[in-house]
Amino acid sequence: MDIPKLVEPTSRTDLRTRAAYFVSDSTGITAETLGSALLANFPSVNFRRHTIPFVDTAAGAQRVIGEIQRAASEGNEPIVFATVKSAEILRELNSSGAVVIDLLGGHLRELEASLGTTASEQLGQYHGVGDIGRYFARMRAVEYAIEHDDGQSMRALDIADIIIIAPSRCGKTPTTMYLALQYGLLVANYPLTDDDFPSDGLPSTVARYVEKCFGLTTTPLRLSQVRHERRPDSTYSSLAQCTLELRRAEDLYRRNRVPFLNSSTKSVEEMSAVIMQSMRLRS
Repeated sequence: MDIPKLVEPTSRTDLRTRAAYFVSDSTGITAETLGSALLANFPSVNFRRHTIPFVDTAAGAQRVIGEIQRAASEGNEPIVFATVKSAEILRELNSSGAVVIDLLGGHLRELEASLGTTASEQLGQYHGVGDIGRYFARMRAVEYAIEHDDGQSMRALDIADIIIIAPSRCGKTPTTMYLALQYGLLVANYPLTDDDFPSDGLPSTVARYVEKCFGLTTTPLRLSQVRHERRPDSTYSSLAQCTLELRRAEDLYRRNRVPFLNSSTKSVEEMSAVIMQSMRLRS
């Protein structure tokens, strides 16, 4: 399979700048996820990242090596995170002059020894359909999330695993979609507006499902910045309006014993993990 043409890295001589390649014989999602988790421990280094999927032939590996060697010629040794099963392709990558980190090899050998059998040679299994039932459950969850995004539908809330409530632009939609796609959870989300705050209770549409509700908040400044990108110089994005809405939302959560978290410094992955733990949910 042809390898996508990479944009040549801009020439840099800063010792704190390194090229990082995520090379895979499949989609590259595993290599990028695991590799990025490791790189996150070095915040002082600026990584120029390149994800190269579907490297499943020696010829494809050679084309990747050409790109890696061009990056190496700029002065800083590139780092390659690889999730490929082929020993031949790994040998090719190891000849590139880069630091190659095989994210699968050692672990596969350990599993083979423990299970008393050899790993399949079939490529691209990390993100294949796998368990067909689990796959269709995720697709159903995504459809549910789209239908119930931003309070568009109140149908079938009784089967929801979670109902995320929050003022506009606090991170409801990305968290909803991540929980649906990654874990197959049925997640609805509902926006809190000025009309919802005169009452001490939750909005009537979600009040009966209070045990399913989870709230999000953020900082007024962060919310104002995000809203400004959508509606600049409006009451909606003003710091005063954001401060008022967040204070009302947090008071509402506390009065109704709805667990909540501040999304301002957390990734969608972190928020999802906290929500699942707090709501005692399993995928």
